[in-house]
Amino acid sequence: MDWGSLAGIVLALGGILAGQVLEGGHLSSLVQPAAFVIVMVGTIGAVILQSGLPAFARGVMMIGQVFSPRPDNYRELREEMIRWSLVARREGFLGLERYLVDVKDPFVHQGLRLVVDGVEPGKMRELLEAEITAYEVRERAAIKIWESAGGYSPTIGILGAVLGLIHVMENLSDPSKLGSGIAVAFVATIYGVGFANLFFLPIGSRLKTLVNKEVRKMEMLTDAFFALVTGENPRLIEERMGSFLK
Repeated sequence: MDWGSLAGIVLALGGILAGQVLEGGHLSSLVQPAAFVIVMVGTIGAVILQSGLPAFARGVMMIGQVFSPRPDNYRELREEMIRWSLVARREGFLGLERYLVDVKDPFVHQGLRLVVDGVEPGKMRELLEAEITAYEVRERAAIKIWESAGGYSPTIGILGAVLGLIHVMENLSDPSKLGSGIAVAFVATIYGVGFANLFFLPIGSRLKTLVNKEVRKMEMLTDAFFALVTGENPRLIEERMGSFLK
């Protein structure tokens, strides 16, 4: 669990709610189901229209990575790569086949499989780089839904405000309905701007950082696998991988 991400959300929400109370307002006044439906459903619909349902579903599933990111296993991978390099120098590439069973990371498994199969170094690098590109394109398309939601949400919040004001204008002769209409108008704007700047945009930026980190790791592994199949000294491979940790 990434407690920093959780603390960030709690702090952001807590600051706004505390400010509302300190100004003498009531928290219940911020609870407007109509405004929530307008902003959230409208934003979701706009994002799905732009990105498509598969990318939207993938983006929603990625939110778990914000609070539970993949463990940083750079050093473990470096140690494994050095061990594989030593085995390859003693027993040949086929001696690495027994390690395939224990490899859980799909990209590492693919790289080690290519080494065991004796794929030509240039071709191996080409295949691994193509996998990196495919991964990056897929993940960034999913992350885009959060950035898009951050763009649409404030505008749809304004739309909700206009709808609330229309409701007010339609009921000027009935004072009992004016309060609810004005509340929806202002709270819809708060929801739109709040969701965009407290959730959607920060989540998108956080996921982008995590993807960049994963791509960097894959590039490190590609470079290491290439060095392994070209017979580079294990210590040089260790130093090459160490440069990615700085």
